[in-house]
Amino acid sequence: MPAPVDRSSRPWSHFACALLASALCGGVARADEPEGPILEAVVSGTSEGEDLPGDRATSTVRRKEMEKRLPRSAPDALRYEPGVFVQQSGHGQGSAFLRGLTGQQTLLLFDGVRMNNSTYRQGPNQYFFTLDAKTIRSIEVERGGASTRWGSDALGGVIDAHPLEPALRGGEGEAGAFFEPRVSLRGATADEEKGGRFQLTASRRLEGGGSVAFIGGFGGRDVGLLHGPAVLNPNTSTDAGPLPWVPRYAESDPTQPSGPQISRLRTQLGTGFEELSGDARLVLRRADGEQLTIAAYGYREYNAPRTDQCPPPTAPYDQCLVYEQQFRHLVYAAWEPAPAGPLQRARVTLSWQQQHEQRRQDLTAANQVRRGYDTVDTFGFTARAGKGPLLLAEWLPLELEFGADQYFDTLRSRAEHTYTDTLDSAAESRGQYLDGSWYLTGGAFADARLPLGPRFTVRAGARLSWAAAHAPGDPQSGTAKVDRAWMPLAGHAGAEAQVTAPLRLFVNYDRSYRAPNLDDLSSRQQTGPGFQFENPALSPELAHTFELGARLRTAHLTADAWLFETVLQQAILKVPMGTADCPPNTPQCSSSWSRFQLQNAPSYSELRGAEGALALTLPEGLSLRATAAFVWSEGPRLGNLTYGVNGVILGDRVPLSRTPPLNGTVELGWQHACGLSAGAALQWAALQDRLAIADYADGRIPKYGTPGFAVVHLRASYRLASTLLVSAALENLFDAPYRFHGSSVNGAGRGLLIHLEAARWL
Repeated sequence: MPAPVDRSSRPWSHFACALLASALCGGVARADEPEGPILEAVVSGTSEGEDLPGDRATSTVRRKEMEKRLPRSAPDALRYEPGVFVQQSGHGQGSAFLRGLTGQQTLLLFDGVRMNNSTYRQGPNQYFFTLDAKTIRSIEVERGGASTRWGSDALGGVIDAHPLEPALRGGEGEAGAFFEPRVSLRGATADEEKGGRFQLTASRRLEGGGSVAFIGGFGGRDVGLLHGPAVLNPNTSTDAGPLPWVPRYAESDPTQPSGPQISRLRTQLGTGFEELSGDARLVLRRADGEQLTIAAYGYREYNAPRTDQCPPPTAPYDQCLVYEQQFRHLVYAAWEPAPAGPLQRARVTLSWQQQHEQRRQDLTAANQVRRGYDTVDTFGFTARAGKGPLLLAEWLPLELEFGADQYFDTLRSRAEHTYTDTLDSAAESRGQYLDGSWYLTGGAFADARLPLGPRFTVRAGARLSWAAAHAPGDPQSGTAKVDRAWMPLAGHAGAEAQVTAPLRLFVNYDRSYRAPNLDDLSSRQQTGPGFQFENPALSPELAHTFELGARLRTAHLTADAWLFETVLQQAILKVPMGTADCPPNTPQCSSSWSRFQLQNAPSYSELRGAEGALALTLPEGLSLRATAAFVWSEGPRLGNLTYGVNGVILGDRVPLSRTPPLNGTVELGWQHACGLSAGAALQWAALQDRLAIADYADGRIPKYGTPGFAVVHLRASYRLASTLLVSAALENLFDAPYRFHGSSVNGAGRGLLIHLEAARWL
C-alpha cells in the first residue's frame, strides 16, 4: 500500500481534480499513487526524434497533442506545426504544403518506408489521408530540401509518421503474458461523424532478457455531409459573384422554388465518405538489443467525392467525380542488429506497398458513366547505419551515417465507359496511366558530422541517385512510348554555432531533386484547374535551398526562427494549352473548362520566406504555443490563360500555384497533474490574392483570391493514467466562414468533437 499523502498544503485545484477523478472513475488515487508494474514501449530505431536531423528546421507532433486537438485525419494533425499549411480537395482528402510545395514535391514516409510512388501528381494529393491517425504515435516534419538522405521528391521537405509501438508490461524477470484491450469511440456534429476502434496489446518477457510484444487493431467510421458557413469571394465589386464556384450547397439547388439567403448556405455537396482500417505489429527483441519488427497496415476509404468535381464549376448538380475505392496496404519487416563497436545503430527494411484507386465520373449531360482503375505495387528496400565517433584526432570526432535504398513500382491501369440510356459498356484503349508501366528509383548516400570544438560543428553529405521510367505506347490514343533514365546528384552542407548555452545558430545549403514520374510523363486526368495531359520529354527539377536558423532552449521557453530561399531549376509547371493541343481520342480534354500540360520552366523559380515557433511554460500549469509562417513565390509565365482572367494583367513573372498566405496558430493550455486539461486555440491566415495562371482557372480558389480568417476552438480532456481518456473540442466557436487556400471545402461550422477511450491491463 502506498504511504499516506499529506494534502494539507495542496492548492484548491488539486482537491477539485481529485473530486472529479472520484466522480469519473470511482477513486481518488491519481498522481500520488504508483502506476503498478513497469510499463514501457518497445521502441525501434525509428523512434520519434531520431529519423530527421536536429540541425534542420524540424518539428514533431505527438500523440498526447493529437488527443487534445482531435484532428479528423493525419494531414489535419499537422495544422499546428510551423511552416505547414494543409489543403483539402475533398472532405476525405488532405495534402500538406511545406514551404509552399506539396504533392510530388514533398516526401511522405511511414516508419521510414517511402509512401511516394510514381503516380503522385503535381499539386495536392490525398495519400497522407490514407494513414489512420489513430495508429500514429508521432509525426516528424522536416522543412526544406532533404534528398541527400531520402532521395527524389524531397524538395519542400519530409513528413515522417511513426506508428504506435506495443507496450511491454511486467517487471524484469516477471513471468506471464499481459494483455490490454482498448476501445475508443469518436463523434462529431459538423459532419455527423461516427466511428471507433478496437485495439489489443500483448507482451511477454522471455528468459534471458528478451521480449515479444504485439499491437493490433481495427476500426472504421462513417462521415456525412460537412456543414459550415459559406465563404464569399473577396471582391464582389468586380466581375466576381458573391460565391466561389465550389463547393456547391444543397440549399442552393435551382430546382427549389425559393432559395435561401447566402448566410443560410451550410450543407456542402461533394463531402462525406466511409472508412475501414486495420493493423498488426509484432516486435521481437533480444537482450543485447537486436530487434525484428514485422508489421502490416491496411486502409480502405469508400465513396469519397472530389468536392471540386462534385459537381464541377458550371456543371449540373448531378455530375460528380467520386473515389469509390481508395485503398492502401503496407507490409514490411525491419531488422535492427545489436550495437557493435563503432556501429551505433542500423536498420534494414524490406517492404511491399499497394495503392489502389477506383474512380467513377458521372457525366449526366452525355448520358455516360466513366470508371478508372489504377493499382501501383511498390517493392522497397532500405538500409541505414550510423557510426561514430571516429577519432580523426584526439580532439576531432567524426560521426557518419550512410545507407542505400531502392524502390520499384509496377502499374496496372484501365478505364471504361457506360452509356446510361443503353447500358452499353466499352473499354478504353488506355486508362489514366498506361497499363504495364514500371518505375525505378533509388540511391546511396553518406552523411558526416564533425564537431570543431565545443561550440562549432560542420556537416556535409552527398547522394548518388538513379531513376528510370517505362511506359508502353498506345497508338489509338496517340500516346508515345516512354523509356527514360536519369542519375541526379544531391548534397548538403551546413554549420552550427552555440552562441550561448541556450542559443544555437544554423546556416545550411541543400541541393535536392525530383525526377519526373509516370504521372508527369504519361497521365491524362482531371485536375482542379482543368484537364492535364502528358509530356514524355520532361527533365528532373532541382532545388537549391539556403537557410538561416536560430534555436533557443531554456527551462521555460523554447523558440525557433528560420529564414529560407529555395531556387528551383527546370521547375515543372502547368502550362495552359488550347483545344487544338488536346491528344487524339480524348473528348474529356476538349470539353474541359481549361487544359494544361506540364513543362520544364526555361528560367528559375523561387520561394522565399520565414517561419517560427515558440512555446512558453507558465505557472499554475499554463502553457502558450504560437507559430507563424510566410512564403513568397515567383516563376516565369508560361503560356496564355484563355479563361477567367477578365481585368487581370499578368507580367512576365507570376506567383507559383497555390502558394499559402501568411498564416499561423496560437494555443493556450492548462494541464493539471490529476489528468485534467483545458485550452483554446486560434488558427488564422491572411488574404491570398497573389495567384498563378492556373489559380485563376481553379474553381477551388475564390475569384481574385482566398479571404483571410481567424477561427477559435475550445478544448477539454481528462485522462486517468492509461485507463480512461475523455476529450472534447468545440470547433469554430464563433461559427466563422473560412477556407484554407486552394481547398475545395470550407471549414466546419460551430460543432462538437468527442473522443472516448477506455483500456485495462489483464
